[in-house]
Amino acid sequence: MSYQINFPHLGIFLEHVPQSFNIGSFSIAMYGVMIALGMIVGLTIATWRAKETNQKEDTYIDIFLLIVLFGISGARIYYVIFQWDYYSKYPLEIFNLRQGGLAIYGGIILAIVAMAVYSKRKKINVLQVLDTVIMGVLAGQIIGRWGNFFNREVFGGYTDGLLAMQLPLSFVRSGDVTQEMLDHLVNIGGVDFISVHPTFLYEGLWNLGVLILIFIFRDKIKFHGENFFRYCIGYGLGRFWIEYIRTDQLYITGTHIPVSMVVSFGAVAIGVVGIIIGCKHAKADFDPRGGAAVLADGKAEESIEEVSDESAE
Repeated sequence: MSYQINFPHLGIFLEHVPQSFNIGSFSIAMYGVMIALGMIVGLTIATWRAKETNQKEDTYIDIFLLIVLFGISGARIYYVIFQWDYYSKYPLEIFNLRQGGLAIYGGIILAIVAMAVYSKRKKINVLQVLDTVIMGVLAGQIIGRWGNFFNREVFGGYTDGLLAMQLPLSFVRSGDVTQEMLDHLVNIGGVDFISVHPTFLYEGLWNLGVLILIFIFRDKIKFHGENFFRYCIGYGLGRFWIEYIRTDQLYITGTHIPVSMVVSFGAVAIGVVGIIIGCKHAKADFDPRGGAAVLADGKAEESIEEVSDESAE
């Protein structure tokens, strides 16, 4: 059985891409490793941004724990709901995350709900919290997508274009394989390969572009929440067209409408409306780096828990 993954038109031939590795008798999935790495990098970026904007870094460690707990739970629940025909027959598989099955939109939605509840209880500005964590979220998404690469999943239909990716047919789920892929099988060393769009890579590169833009303009915002709304627009637009070419789409029950395309459209709409309303009510003296937390030099007494009602408007 071949562990090879190729990008033939780029001259990249990876002879051994494992799905897991062993430490003693314990097997560790690369999918999980990439998710964990994405979380660590995301937390690092979020706490850096908190420090840069004079907020309490410890607050974002608490928020990070919420994002991990509710993000993973939401991502799994979302995936299971829209694959219920399968999981209703194999309910124990709901708890098997080693083979993937996390839908990012579900994770984002439930994590935002958790952060909103937390912010309400701590009397802090949830829009400022979202602005602070969003670059970390994007970085985590970019890294986490490589878990799909190791799992040979989240790919698009047949292509022989510049970025075409060749995967061993025996390594991918049969439900993700189209007839067009089978019609264009490539045999290498006696192993059949399908040639597909590496949509995980497309999304990663798109998200990298969104992340760079948010980083460049992070301190040019006019109100709390603007960077988060930019994320909604940027990620929503990218995910909409990438979802269109994926072969593992989740559909709204009883239809052939990809649920992620609908959610992407909604995310873009929320982002546009949020920016319009935010700009309309923006204050001329708004400072994205101040007025919400203990300053780095420790001289200020105001903490993130004491954000004024005016800031939260």
